[in-house]
Amino acid sequence: MRVKSGFLALTLVGLSSVFVSQAFALQDPTRPPGFGDAPVKAIPKTSLSLESILVGSKRRVAVINGEPRAEGQVFDGIRVRRIYRNRVEVVDYGRVRVLYLDRLPQVRGTQ
Repeated sequence: MRVKSGFLALTLVGLSSVFVSQAFALQDPTRPPGFGDAPVKAIPKTSLSLESILVGSKRRVAVINGEPRAEGQVFDGIRVRRIYRNRVEVVDYGRVRVLYLDRLPQVRGTQ
């Protein structure tokens, strides 16, 4: 009885190693690492509205989405990188975005 059970265990181990080696043989060595992983969901861009910019000798402030923001300030995962006279650079989840002031419509003078 001992010989049969030992033989059966040895046969099962041998068969399992054949299946494991076949599974490794099916992997493509030219496939880049992480190819079969689940795709990463893209982070949607946050809606940002630059409403005004104030540049003074001692401070720079931009009104973004109705709130005053200073350089270096972080809000909702967004960091104000740099405030210029006509634009603001922000870092939105690792992506640099540039916000511009909306141009006002041209107003004609009356004659």
